[in-house]
Amino acid sequence: MNVYTTEKIRNVVLLGHSGCGKTSLVEAMAYLAGQTTRMGTVADGSTISDFDKEEIKRQFSIHTSVVPIEWDNVKINILDTPGFFDFVGEVEEAVSAADAAIIVVSGKAGIRRRGTKRAWEICEKYKLPRMIFVTDMDIDNASFKDVVLKLQELYGKKIAPFHLPIRENEKFVGYVNVIQQRAKRWNESGGVDKFDVPEYSKENLGICREALVEAVAETSEEFMDRYFGGEEFSEDEIRAALRANVLEGSIVPVLMGSNILARGMYTLMADIVKYLPSPEKRSCTGINTKTNEVYNADYDFAKSKSAYVFKSIVDPYIGKYSLIKVNSGVLKTDDVLYNYHRDCDEKIGKLYVMRGSKVEEVKELHAGDIGALAKLTKTLTTDSLSTRNMPVTYLRTSISKPYVAMRYKAKKKGDEDKISQSLQKLLMEDLTLNSVNDSENGQTVLYGIGDMQLEVVASELLEKYKVEIELMRPKVAFKETIRKKSDVEYKYKKQSGGHGQYGHVKMTFEPSGDMDTPYVFEQTVVGGAVPKNFFPAVEKGIAESVKKGPLAAYPVTGIKAVLYDGSYHPVDSSEMAFKVATQQAFKKGIMEAKPVLLEPIATLKVVVPEGYTGDVMGELNKRRARVMGMNPTDNGYQEIVADIPYLELYGYNATLRSMTSGSGTFSYEFARYEQAPDDVAAKQIEERASKLVEVEE
Repeated sequence: MNVYTTEKIRNVVLLGHSGCGKTSLVEAMAYLAGQTTRMGTVADGSTISDFDKEEIKRQFSIHTSVVPIEWDNVKINILDTPGFFDFVGEVEEAVSAADAAIIVVSGKAGIRRRGTKRAWEICEKYKLPRMIFVTDMDIDNASFKDVVLKLQELYGKKIAPFHLPIRENEKFVGYVNVIQQRAKRWNESGGVDKFDVPEYSKENLGICREALVEAVAETSEEFMDRYFGGEEFSEDEIRAALRANVLEGSIVPVLMGSNILARGMYTLMADIVKYLPSPEKRSCTGINTKTNEVYNADYDFAKSKSAYVFKSIVDPYIGKYSLIKVNSGVLKTDDVLYNYHRDCDEKIGKLYVMRGSKVEEVKELHAGDIGALAKLTKTLTTDSLSTRNMPVTYLRTSISKPYVAMRYKAKKKGDEDKISQSLQKLLMEDLTLNSVNDSENGQTVLYGIGDMQLEVVASELLEKYKVEIELMRPKVAFKETIRKKSDVEYKYKKQSGGHGQYGHVKMTFEPSGDMDTPYVFEQTVVGGAVPKNFFPAVEKGIAESVKKGPLAAYPVTGIKAVLYDGSYHPVDSSEMAFKVATQQAFKKGIMEAKPVLLEPIATLKVVVPEGYTGDVMGELNKRRARVMGMNPTDNGYQEIVADIPYLELYGYNATLRSMTSGSGTFSYEFARYEQAPDDVAAKQIEERASKLVEVEE
């Protein structure tokens, strides 16, 4: 591939709901640009973007892929992102490298809250200039007009339709250029023939033209005065206003086409080059770690070399690649870059650009370009690379925290180490995954954004690394404690020839008042009834016993144990005997001190559009949650704060998405332990009966 300078680069991320046509749009663009000889399809598993076996099997995008398209002497780096929210981490990584966005909307399905609105919110958050591309215009019941009107309803006068579809005999045959007010029909050679706007299109042209002119008028007071004075804007004035204001995000062009027919892509790519910014029009700042001063990289090729790793690929079939965006300078083959975060030098060797799963070698990568470095030894996603003379670090991308948990275990005994190693590779690729070893509950828990993501992880482990895991409902960390005082004794006496075993303890058990500490041990023995050298054995018996309580084999917390009396045998007594006596006294004492189960409580925050608050609070009540309050947030959303038992969080993600059409999100953190209701406790005690038998044995 040719080397492109900064002003000849466009970095564009495709956003939108799953199934809206992002991947097939890339296919059509690549085909029209002459980079492929035929268009692949999602159904056939032959697209450039969705090359992963899991993506081909499931027929939707799981990973962000980079596809550079050369058009009109400009390199358009397309970042094709997944539409399902489970893979939002891939979107966040892609957006961090983009300078502009195209929000893809299906003309048939229309605006969707879970995809279109969320894409808009991402653009607002990252201040990305954007276009909207309406696909599926070859489908007869697709309505470009309805999409435009809905967009205007949502986002106001900044929506500016550039084109209008023309249909004849239920076929998508051409379009009206709203700026020029001229119609164009596709011919058999792939070009267009100009003709007068059909009579039946004039009404819709009037609506779109009015929306476009109004959007232009909003950009300055002079234009607004002329607009209200009834003056017409020239084509040059419209285009100049569009160029300036699309960059600012105050105008959002709306284009349309058909991915299947590869129609509308020529104008789309021309408008990407014409209206969306090159990196040099965007700012980029880091910190010079030597001076702690702000470093204005600003994609300036003349400045010291620096780059940001926005994504990693760790794949047994493709290899290991770090995807970078060059923030300043010009990277060249065999450069040595310094990683401030790891305090190490990385020899970058060859430079590559990714095209889906394929890599192409390039001699240089200029500031603002996106490329790939192979087999960096220590560098991870969100790390910064620079020179030792000018060590620069850039703000790490904020990645969504995972809250959906599943317990997992190896299906085949002996695979545990291989699973752990393979999972670490997947965790390097996807920062929204997390694996936690919960030793207290004897489980390993995998956290992700959603259930589908965790299913994909299990599938990828089997497909790529030939290890199989079983996903299960995670155990909840219940605890046991007591509510009153008990006074017990236990004498352990055993004789079987030779030395016997003898240990005798009298103890009290009561609440300690400190629920964060498992136990407090004291002794008040007088007169040497129990010799001092056996006190550590007594405490050891308690320390081991609190790990599994006698009620439901859960850890015990918040107890005070006092050894006040007992007896010993000068020959048969031993540390072991006193430990066993203490353990038996513990069981008896806890069961006589009104034992109760404690369940963990989380502080839950649910963010949903205002219209869903009633349904969400109703569902929370069903899950034994206590709603503590409601706070308004941005964009007409409400944050509902509630206390909820951890036991009730399982499955909440799927319920919330279904209830809110995918627009609701939630987060939680541990708050405290509370006594579990009788019915919950009874069920836990019944289910854990076998664990108590194991403890007895």
